[in-house]
Amino acid sequence: MDAAEFRKRGKEMVDYIADYLEKIDKRQVFPDVEPGYLRPLIPDCAPQDPESFDDVFKDIEKIIMPGVTHWHSPYFFAYFPAASSFPALLADMLCGGIGCVGFSWAASPACTELETVMLDWLGKMINLPAEFLAGKDGQGGGVIQGSASEATLISLLAARTKTIRRVQSEKPELTEADIMGRLVAYASDQAHSSVERAALIGGVKIKNVSSDDTFSVCGSALKKVLDEDKASGLIPFFFCATLGTTPCCSFDKLLELGPICKKENIWMHIDAAYAGSAFICPEFRHLLNGVEFADSFNFNPHKWLLVNFDCSAMWVKKRSDLTGAFKLEPLYLQHHHQESGLVTDYRHWQIPLGRRFRSLKLWFVLRMYGVTGLQEHIRKHVRLSHQFEHLVLQDERFEICAEVVLGLVCFRLKGSNELNKALLKSINEAKKIHLVPCHLREKFVLRFAVCSRTVESTHIEFAWQHISQLATDLLKTWEQNHQQQ
Repeated sequence: MDAAEFRKRGKEMVDYIADYLEKIDKRQVFPDVEPGYLRPLIPDCAPQDPESFDDVFKDIEKIIMPGVTHWHSPYFFAYFPAASSFPALLADMLCGGIGCVGFSWAASPACTELETVMLDWLGKMINLPAEFLAGKDGQGGGVIQGSASEATLISLLAARTKTIRRVQSEKPELTEADIMGRLVAYASDQAHSSVERAALIGGVKIKNVSSDDTFSVCGSALKKVLDEDKASGLIPFFFCATLGTTPCCSFDKLLELGPICKKENIWMHIDAAYAGSAFICPEFRHLLNGVEFADSFNFNPHKWLLVNFDCSAMWVKKRSDLTGAFKLEPLYLQHHHQESGLVTDYRHWQIPLGRRFRSLKLWFVLRMYGVTGLQEHIRKHVRLSHQFEHLVLQDERFEICAEVVLGLVCFRLKGSNELNKALLKSINEAKKIHLVPCHLREKFVLRFAVCSRTVESTHIEFAWQHISQLATDLLKTWEQNHQQQ
């Protein structure tokens, strides 16, 4: 394919993507395929001779689309949003076209410097304390990671290194292995599984801290487990607070937890993967109060800020905490500006060496939507979630299981877990909308997350009517079965 054909085919692909997104509501949100559907549709081996673009293009609808779950459908209410917008898609095209691998400033100065400035922009939008920003001479700063899972892992590993060095300076007789065996990380019993996975990768123990009746971790619960572990000779070193938990979007109590972590010399990382985007709205910024106690903070613009995956924003108070843990300087990666103090080499801030020009997506979206446009997007989703909550509350057969703060509604039929599992099964088998469940204590709960950029009030109304009718049919069947028994 030469440049001339690329121009022609590129326009065709843009038209196809635009048509796909404009008409996505006409597609069934969840596919009808079974595991292994794709292998029989394609040859066993790659072709020896080149195929035409036309041959490849026609197989998109024939082979790929039948197996796609349409995350951007206005009938997709599962997980959390997967953000996307036309400006972000265009920026990703440019990112692919430039094709740099920006592991250092010298590898691509614009790639590095735009990221630093965009994370400052974004930090100011959510009113982060100035010590988290790079500015012209700050000690902190932001970096784009691939996911919140990576941000948690990076912060845990940095905290591990920092603690080992501190303990060894205090007790030189202890080996690194001695200290590693006593390190303990902590997170809410509602925290995402990626926190436990980070501890697994990091080779340290992790313990859950019990959440309260609102599914939030409070200071007294953390202090209790810390006191017990210290009395047992363990070394608490890391706590991951969650703002907007995956099961029900609950918020740990930072203003209680932060001072405890500071007193105990524990690294506090804040995972706000979904909820963090809402902090650009002044009415939700109070949910971030206490961030001043954190050592690191993360949220995902690729969830709710119209920037397509992957773009996970992470900030640290002291970037030397990261570079001190991960910095290696082989000759082939060195450059003559690296000791100037004026540049950032992001390879020291992350797990992989290579990185894409992801800040282009932020730059395009922040400029073309503006803060007010992004605030309206967030507020619209919150309004729609409260619309769904209101519909649920009008039906006495159902109950709301957690406070609706942002764009997630946790609800269920009053009754057994088996009844609610059957309802979810009927919803997802009908394939008109798509939901996923969670457990809140002993209850099996359905999660309704407002996700799509194009979702409207009519889609919320349709979803509720559909759920309500399926519930009516299910309850009738259950009553008949009960009478027969």
